Amino acid sequence: MAIEPKIPNKRAEKALSAAFVRTVSKSGKYTDGHGLFLKVDTSGAKRWVQRIIIRGKRTEIGMGSTSLVSLAEARERALENRKLARAGGDPLQAKRTAQALLSFEDAARKVHKIHEPTWRNKKHAAQFLSTLETYTFPRIGKLKVSEVTTADVLAVLQPIWLEKPETARRVRQRIGTVMKWAVANGWRTDNPAEAISQALPKHIDTQQHRKSLHYDKVPEFLDALKASNAGTATKLALEMVILTASRSSEVRKADWSEFDLEQGIWTRPALHMKSKKEHRVPLSPRAMEILEEAQALGTGEGFAFPGTKIGKPLSDMTLLKLTKALGYDVDVHGFRTSFKTWTQERTNTPREVAEAALAHVVKNKAEAAYARSDFFEKRSKLMEVWASHCQLASSKIVRLAL
Repeated sequence: MAIEPKIPNKRAEKALSAAFVRTVSKSGKYTDGHGLFLKVDTSGAKRWVQRIIIRGKRTEIGMGSTSLVSLAEARERALENRKLARAGGDPLQAKRTAQALLSFEDAARKVHKIHEPTWRNKKHAAQFLSTLETYTFPRIGKLKVSEVTTADVLAVLQPIWLEKPETARRVRQRIGTVMKWAVANGWRTDNPAEAISQALPKHIDTQQHRKSLHYDKVPEFLDALKASNAGTATKLALEMVILTASRSSEVRKADWSEFDLEQGIWTRPALHMKSKKEHRVPLSPRAMEILEEAQALGTGEGFAFPGTKIGKPLSDMTLLKLTKALGYDVDVHGFRTSFKTWTQERTNTPREVAEAALAHVVKNKAEAAYARSDFFEKRSKLMEVWASHCQLASSKIVRLAL
């Protein structure tokens, strides 16, 4: 049982400690000194606030979240604010003036730093800045964030809007993120990235879905795969992708430590999952055979399906090239579609069970709040039938006792 940290003496200067700030969870206000106090919301969010008298009027100044501003930084700012107020100045106005002078580029880099901890990986964080550096900063980077107009944003987007539609949409979204931050800080009242909607032509939807193979053709594909001269580990990995309806990366990066061969369970760590949540996969008898064959190829440690380079997994391109070499113009990811279509047309599988088999996240927040089961037992039966189908096609509808 967690022990709540001792509440500091309200009258003492520098009453708080870094440990207290880090561990306190009970909602309330905790005084430190110079009008500075830590405010803990019922949600658990923590932020710094300073209560100060500015030109005869008591005012509260927000000083940021504890995740961004340390106790030492908050104390330093509070002391500076108090000195300025006692000299007749206005810390709030000084803050607004300093921040309003930020250029768009400076504002964008500040927004990037604020949001960086929330992105899933470093690649997404880097892309946010790289697109702005390439398409936006050269045109509007030096303008004050308060002075950027719809015409400026249009000048950035128009040259790439039709030529590079996906990139243009992302640039617009990222400009909008910076502008929303500026609006929230009171430095402007509009978001010019949203105001230009009518000025840009509509994009033609050219999105192409991953090429997939009809589910009745999957057994034929697997026969061709087994008869090929490809490397054994590569063939086993591709078959594992198909039989478990997995993403290529989940199989290629699978470590032997993830498999419980006695229970027939593959527990994928959150690190390898698109949802960033651990996911259990029931292994069919054929999937277990694949693992036994793969185990015989190596030491039973490290990658289950290693690449040709020591310590490296198979590359995604290796699996795709093999698929094409077998004469099938389909994407490796498309076998997930084959599986999903099969569940819809050849079984009575409930949608939520099929979605769980694909490790899809429930997008509806209200529905997700009640979705506590991973349907493991039902998925176990489903994956056995799918494995059987992959070895011998059947036109009959399979009724599963789910």
